[in-house]
Amino acid sequence: MRPSTLRLVMNLWPPFLFSGIHVDHIGADWRSARVELRMRPWNRNYVGTHFGGSLFAMTDPFWMLLVKESIGRDHLVWDRAAEIEFRKPGRGTVRADFVLDERTLATMRDATADGDKYLHWFDTDVVDTAGEVVARLRKQVYVRRKPGR
Repeated sequence: MRPSTLRLVMNLWPPFLFSGIHVDHIGADWRSARVELRMRPWNRNYVGTHFGGSLFAMTDPFWMLLVKESIGRDHLVWDRAAEIEFRKPGRGTVRADFVLDERTLATMRDATADGDKYLHWFDTDVVDTAGEVVARLRKQVYVRRKPGR
């Protein structure tokens, strides 16, 4: 699937669509993505700020997708763990940027060349329009070379 097609599908996917999550960009080379969460009456919590589950959901699949599409078909890639720290109330539109660099991919390929698994933590900040951190997330991605490859 092309990145532009996946972006369209994700924007129409009901859990994103009805949560106010919008995928702005997925790089043509699968090395970057940008996601926004827009404040809507139906995605506010009791105190009028972004629901924490939506802040987490907006970041959930992207590191796994970027690694899976960038590292090649010879590897298994899964999400393994996640952590979230809420730093301040989120209001208005918030965004998260994901950039996967070649050095990280090279480390993953080297670490899995003999069939071993490799676990990598990615850090992502969700920021508001002023650039202030609303939430800080960590995602652990599991990578292993497929048997026989």
